[in-house]
Amino acid sequence: MALHRARTVMSEHAIVDARFMSRALEIAEYGSGQVAPNPKVGAVIVRDGVIVGEGWHASYGGAHAEVAALMVAGEAARGATAYVTLEPCNHHGKTAPCTDALIAAGVRRVVYAVADPNPVARGGAEQLRAHGVEVTSEVMRDEACELNAPFFFATRTESRPFVTLKLAVSIDGAIVDTRRVRGWLTGPESRCEVHRMRSEADAIAVGINTVLVDDPVLTVREVARPRVAPVRVVFDRHARLPTKSALATSSTLVPVIVIVDPAHIGASANLAQLGISVIEASSLHEALQALRNRNVRHLLVEGGAGLASAFLAAGLLDRLVIFQAPVILGAGALAAFAAFSPQSATVAPTFRVVSRAVFGQDLKTVYAVSHVDSGDEAPDVHRTR
Repeated sequence: MALHRARTVMSEHAIVDARFMSRALEIAEYGSGQVAPNPKVGAVIVRDGVIVGEGWHASYGGAHAEVAALMVAGEAARGATAYVTLEPCNHHGKTAPCTDALIAAGVRRVVYAVADPNPVARGGAEQLRAHGVEVTSEVMRDEACELNAPFFFATRTESRPFVTLKLAVSIDGAIVDTRRVRGWLTGPESRCEVHRMRSEADAIAVGINTVLVDDPVLTVREVARPRVAPVRVVFDRHARLPTKSALATSSTLVPVIVIVDPAHIGASANLAQLGISVIEASSLHEALQALRNRNVRHLLVEGGAGLASAFLAAGLLDRLVIFQAPVILGAGALAAFAAFSPQSATVAPTFRVVSRAVFGQDLKTVYAVSHVDSGDEAPDVHRTR
């Protein structure tokens, strides 16, 4: 009976911890587009079951979430519990250690979701325990890792950026072929969400055929302007980017990078004269390494169909984001992965559903790419359709 009662109490504590951590994860998103390359972090101060302070990392170099929440809580923080989406930092950087602030405020208990992977900043849990603060870790860890997936990826590897592929498809898995039909497949709510996704990326990439057909601007609109505008990237094997295109004519305002095959580097001289950066790369791996060397940690790929298939076949996708519109395009429509070779069920890429959300009439699904092994050589890195 005593054991059952203890387990019940533990379960109740876990439910309470998850509820307040969920709120911390929610408000962490308020720092979207404003704090990179730092992670988004949220903090909630709770006393006697009531939230007395909330805060989030709102700007790069600004107060951390814990400090912001403590400022709101004031004296109510003494004896309270702090819920934080990332282990409190324990070093002097642009701000003082959050561990010092929590200890000075008299917080009794700290609950955090995931350990800080930064070897310079981590160690906060040990510091708190050393000063008599009760510490609980790994509450909603998976959700916290997903919140800052590009950040955690960047701490593990410098060989390439974290890659997100975004596609808008019909119920039957087709994308709009704008060479034949103009117009949007998804609604305005989905398009606004795409701009929010852009605001969190370091760079936005498309293939040259997308540029030739659509003449996109690839800037962030409809949402708060990010701290740093994402670089525009074009995979353009033969250096065909028109000098009168929207990207070329705006390259002095927001940087443009063109990925060119070494055999055709001579054709890019006119682009370089416009201030466009040109990278020589003969494969996706080389291109991504070059982008990472230029501090691109999160690359958002927006098409077209051939480029999407190339990333998938090369095993270089980390997240696949599908906006599915409630329409059927029918026979002859351009399949989203038309350039991806046929697969058997035993070796086809598999995905894990991370989240689903409705935007207007469209369904957004985020997939984590768990396995890619096509058995075939990756298609030409620059082929877009």
